[in-house]
Amino acid sequence: MTTRIIQDLAQLQSPLRNPVLTIGNFDGVHRGHLALFERVKIRARAIDGVSVVMTFQPHPTKIMKPEKAPALITPTQQKLTLIARTGIHTILCLPFDKTFAAISAEDFVQDTLVDKIGVKELVVGYDYAFGRDRTGNIELLRRMGKDLGFLVHVAEPVLIGKRVVSSTSIRELVKAGELSEAKRLLGRDYQICGTVVKGKNRGGRLLGFPTANLEVVDELTPKEGVYAVRVLIDDHMYDGVTSIGHNPTFGQGPLSIETHILDYSENLVGQTIRVNFIARLRAEKTFKGIEDLARQIDLDIKVARKLLESQ
Repeated sequence: MTTRIIQDLAQLQSPLRNPVLTIGNFDGVHRGHLALFERVKIRARAIDGVSVVMTFQPHPTKIMKPEKAPALITPTQQKLTLIARTGIHTILCLPFDKTFAAISAEDFVQDTLVDKIGVKELVVGYDYAFGRDRTGNIELLRRMGKDLGFLVHVAEPVLIGKRVVSSTSIRELVKAGELSEAKRLLGRDYQICGTVVKGKNRGGRLLGFPTANLEVVDELTPKEGVYAVRVLIDDHMYDGVTSIGHNPTFGQGPLSIETHILDYSENLVGQTIRVNFIARLRAEKTFKGIEDLARQIDLDIKVARKLLESQ
């Protein structure tokens, strides 16, 4: 089944067939979100309906409180791809602006959910709020559902150990370089994507370890340091070592993300690659000179190779 992606409600000529819907930003498409989607699919099958996810572009905070907007775990395209992979029938990825934000909670339920989409059941998180000034809540949904003919299911938080799975927790873990713990909450390795750009050629020319310099599309970068990674290039996965930092041995420069791909020698400039972070090896350091740095990189590669072979 190919997931249908609708980016403008004007594309809906008529209500969907018995839609079971969940609504949210779903940044990260983490294990808490996956549990919601699973419940949506189960309810859709039970009433011979279609499973629907409604999300927004851009993240509402970027419009309403840009100074407090979080760095996104997943850019929109990656988010849509990950949601589609769960087998959801339809994704409504709606443009969010101040006009949309001004819609009252009651009007959103009546005009959008009921009249336009034809909602039969809603699955929402335990802390769901919506509408102008976030005045809409679960109590309002249940009250309107009783009047307008749709059911409301509330999903409890998902716990991994004693930690609630949330986008906020995952952001904090990635920023702290705690990638294995972030993976437990995400259900997959944290990944960044970008285009390989021409660098200063220090890696190959000066150090003997050529690197792919990444111009990323992602907003959330792991803590500065050196990581064991797996790199996706043209549907093939390669082991590698990624350094995130300011190259202090060469004088404090701008933040760069450089990856040495093990046993790989092709020129990647201009190509899009994906870097999956497996484990943090060490913090960024300043070395006395090029020889000391080269020795450390050689050691990093040996440690990464051993670690990745064991995974």
